[in-house]
Amino acid sequence: MPTVIVATGNPGKLKEMQGYLTDLDWQLALKPPEIEIEETGTTFLANAQLKAAEVAKELGQWAIADDSGLMVDALDGAPGLYSARYAATDAARIERLLRELGTTSNRAAQFVCAIALARPDGTIALQTEGVCPGEIARQPSGGGGFGYDPVFYVPTAGKTFAEMARAEKDRLSHRGVAFAQLMPALRSLDLEAAASSGTPS
Repeated sequence: MPTVIVATGNPGKLKEMQGYLTDLDWQLALKPPEIEIEETGTTFLANAQLKAAEVAKELGQWAIADDSGLMVDALDGAPGLYSARYAATDAARIERLLRELGTTSNRAAQFVCAIALARPDGTIALQTEGVCPGEIARQPSGGGGFGYDPVFYVPTAGKTFAEMARAEKDRLSHRGVAFAQLMPALRSLDLEAAASSGTPS
C-alpha cells in the first residue's frame, strides 16, 4: 500500500482527506512538524501546489495538499487567501465578516478548494479546483461545521453549511466538488509506476 503524505500538520485535515479517499489503496500520513511551508502563493492553487511539492521533495514521497478559503464579492474577494487569518477565532472571523458586509444587499460568495498531488520529485501530477457558490447570511445559523459554515448559505440546499448533515455538506462543499473532480484520475493512477516512470499529469 503506497504512502501519501498529507501536507498539513492538522490531524483534522488528515481525517477529512481520509474520508474522501476511502476507496483508494493509500496510506495517508501527516507531514513531519519540522517541515514548515511558507504559503507565498497568490492563489489557492499556487499554495496547494507549493505545499505538495515542497513536502514531496523534502521526503521523497508522494504528497497531497489542499488550500481553501471564502471569497466574498462585495469585499473584492476577501477574506480569500487570508480566510483562516481574518481574526483569532471562528466567532471573531464571522463577526468581522458580518461587520464589514454591513447592510449591503450583495451577499454573493463562494468557497474555493484547490488540491494538488505531487510526485516524490516534487513535480505536480494532478491538480484541480472546486467551487461552491452561495451567499453570506445576515446572522449565523446551525450548530455544525466550523469556520464560516454558520453564515455560508447555499441557496440550492436552502440552508447554511452549519445546518447540513455531514454527508450533505461533504457532497456539496467546495472540497467535495474538488475531490469528485479528481477521483477518476486518482483511481486510475498507479503511484509506484507513475513515480518511477515520471508519468505526466
